[in-house]
This record gives sequence, structure tokens and C-alpha cells, in this order.
Amino acid sequence: MRTLIFIFAAMCPLVLAAESVERPNVLLICIDDLRPELKCFGVDYIHSPNIDGLAARGRVFHRHYVQAPTCGASRFTLLTGTYGPASNGALFQRREAIKGRSFPAWFRAHGYTTVSVGKVSHHPGGRGGADWDDAAQPEMPGAWTRHLLPAGPWKHPRGAMHGLANGEIRGNAKGMDLFQAFDGPDTAYPDGLITDEALKQIDSLAKDSKPFFLAVGIIRPHLPFGAPAKYMKHYRDAKLPATAHPQKPSGKTTWHGSGEFMKYNRWKRNPNTDAAFALEVRKHYAACVTYADAMVGRLLVRLDELKLRENTVIVLWGDHGWHLGEHAIWGKHALFEESLRSPLIISHPGLTARGKSTQAMVETLDIFPTVCDLTGLKPPANLNGQSLMPILKNPNAKGHPAFAYKGNAQTIRTATHRLIAHRSGELELYDHTTPAAETQNLAKIQPQKAAALLKQLRARLEK
Repeated sequence: MRTLIFIFAAMCPLVLAAESVERPNVLLICIDDLRPELKCFGVDYIHSPNIDGLAARGRVFHRHYVQAPTCGASRFTLLTGTYGPASNGALFQRREAIKGRSFPAWFRAHGYTTVSVGKVSHHPGGRGGADWDDAAQPEMPGAWTRHLLPAGPWKHPRGAMHGLANGEIRGNAKGMDLFQAFDGPDTAYPDGLITDEALKQIDSLAKDSKPFFLAVGIIRPHLPFGAPAKYMKHYRDAKLPATAHPQKPSGKTTWHGSGEFMKYNRWKRNPNTDAAFALEVRKHYAACVTYADAMVGRLLVRLDELKLRENTVIVLWGDHGWHLGEHAIWGKHALFEESLRSPLIISHPGLTARGKSTQAMVETLDIFPTVCDLTGLKPPANLNGQSLMPILKNPNAKGHPAFAYKGNAQTIRTATHRLIAHRSGELELYDHTTPAAETQNLAKIQPQKAAALLKQLRARLEK
């Protein structure tokens, strides 16, 4: 059986003429709150050997941007290939409108068995209800042949989403540790169980004659920053670089007060004024990244064991970035670079120039049409993105500007600048060719440049 692995990235061209042709499988791996905090993205102190190994056989997209700096809305874009609401409830708000038209539903309609394990849409397991386990409330109607969340001692998907070691469930976040390193196995945290189930699904799907679209959603490094202690050992004595531009910005911006982060902070320490605490937070985030990397590694090993790698396309995607003190933010939800830039890696056997990264600017919107190209499926007519095939063929190929939004503002990122347009009419213009980057608002100094980008932003989003 041919296999397309989708860890949220892309794949090479396959000429598949008819529906009867055996199509490659798709494995999609989504990682929550993962900034480009990986060695293959230039962060030397991070221990990420498995994702780095994938990068060495694939294409690293250093300038991949999401459409919204929050989980649900960003995943809406990935799973529909369209712009959507800026809120986390995006999939529920539009679930009837996308019925049968989503990314996995499109593949299901074309003969694929579609399976999700873990956090792929907004809620782990892809359902609503008080504990996110109500089968009558699917986030994506008609999308999945089966959608799974092995909750184990965390009892239900809501418990697993914010779970700490050995079944600890978030009630009031103020009573829960912000970070933790428990000396136990991978299954002491929910991602261990998610990965175990994903491996079972790979074993089962590999025996089927039908191609599969398997999406695996890893929760860490989402808050709270809990991971097995063995992953923290890489960082106990590590020297981390200074945080870039750590000051709170002045003037009108999309800065926010890191509300979710501060809810967990029962120690009442402020990382913006407590350097030792900030460093400890950053190290525990790094440990969670290494834990997530280990889960990716287990999936890749299973592919090799089943001799699927040579017929597999792998896509690795982070649903958005995360601030670790930049702009005095500890979280996402802003329209700064740190919230909107996330990892994207594409690997497939026919890739030319393996291991060559690209600086081409791309968007999450581009993933759906790319995977359609790679599997020989005609994409739906309503998609807003464009295929990344030219960049997969040539890492020096050009990309395109990236667009994003939240409730009260929209932004365009070009190769050199970022413009943020607020609903109030105020503008932020940043020049990324200068050291000041997103710390000096040039909108009033360069009004013509701001006006030109604003026109481009409005033209794109009006589509």
C-alpha cells in the first residue's frame, strides 16, 4: 500500500490519472502551540532529533504563517482550506456549512478511510458537549470514519486537554501547576496514550486495501507545561539565549496580558520581572517540545517497521506560534510574528534537494490544495490557498504574502514588512529588514508604504 504521511506539511507530485488508481495514504500530525522552537529551525539548544531527522529528508518551510493566532480558528483554516471566523469556536459555528466539504471529508469522499487521534480539530477527539465527548455534536460532520481520544485516567477529552501527570484534570487553573516534570513513562501524560492509539491505527490501516488519511494531534507543548522528567534533563543546565525584544510595546497593538498563562501561575510570579522564573518556564516549554518530538519519532519508527516510509509523504504542522516573553507576552492571541509563525515540514520519497530549506513565504491555507496535488485529487473549488508544489520542486521558488486576523485586527506579512490594521482604523507598520523589526511602528513615518499594504490586505481578504 502506498502511503502519504501528513504531519502537516506537503508532498511531491504523483501522477494519478483515475479514481481507480491506488492512491498514497495521508498521515497528518498536528502539534499544539509549537513555535519554530526546533533545532532544524535554528534553535540550537532544543533537543528535537526526530523532527530534525524528518527535516533532513524533507523541506523545511522557515516562513510558514497561520491565519489566526489561536487553536480553533487556525485549525478551521487547515481543515477547510478557507478563511474562517477568528474565534476558537469556528468549527462549531460553521459545522453545517462545512459538512462533507472539509479536508478529511474530501478524502473520505474519494475512497479514503479517515481517522483522527488526539487534538486535530479544536477539541481533542473532535466532539462537543460539557466534556467534549458528545457523539451527537461532531465538530466536523461527515469528516471522519472514526475520531478517537483515549482519555485514560483523565476520564474525557476535556480532562486530557489540560491534564497533568497521572490523571490530574484541570478544575480551577489557579490550583494547578504551570509546569511539571514527573519522573514516569510517556503515558504519564495524555500524549503518550494518544501516540499509543495512533500506532494501533497505523497497524490496522496498513492492512486495509483502502488508502488512509490519518491525522494525529499532539497536545504538548500546550499549557500546562508538563512532561516526563527524562525530557527535562536536556535543559537543567542548558544556557538559553536572551529573549528578544522583551518589553511591552507602546501605542496601539494587539498585545494582551497572557490571561491563560497567568491563571496557572499560582506562585504569583511575573516572568516579565522575574528572570529566574522566566528561564524556568522556557526550559519546561522546551521539555514539552522534546516530549512531542519523541512522540513524532515513535510514529516515524512505526512507518519504517512497516516499510511504509518509502511510499509516504510526511507533513508536520504547528497550529500557531507562542510567545515566551517577546513583547512581554506569554501566550498567543497577538498578531506579532511570534504568534503567527509556526513550523511546517514536508517530506516525501520523490523530493528533490532533500534537506534543503526554503525561505518562501507560505500559509496554512496552502496545505489542503498541496495534498490534493500530491495525491492526484482535484481540489474543491472553494479553497483560498495555492499549491506548494513549485516550492517542493525548487526550494528557491517564490512564495506569497501571508494574511491573518483576530477579532479586532487583520495583518499582512510580506517578505520585508508587516502591516496590522485595527478595526479602529489605526495601523502598525514594521520593517523586518531592520534590527528594530516589530518594535518600531513606522506607519506614520512611511504612510505610502502603509497605504499600499493596506490596499493589498483588503483586496485579499475581500475574496
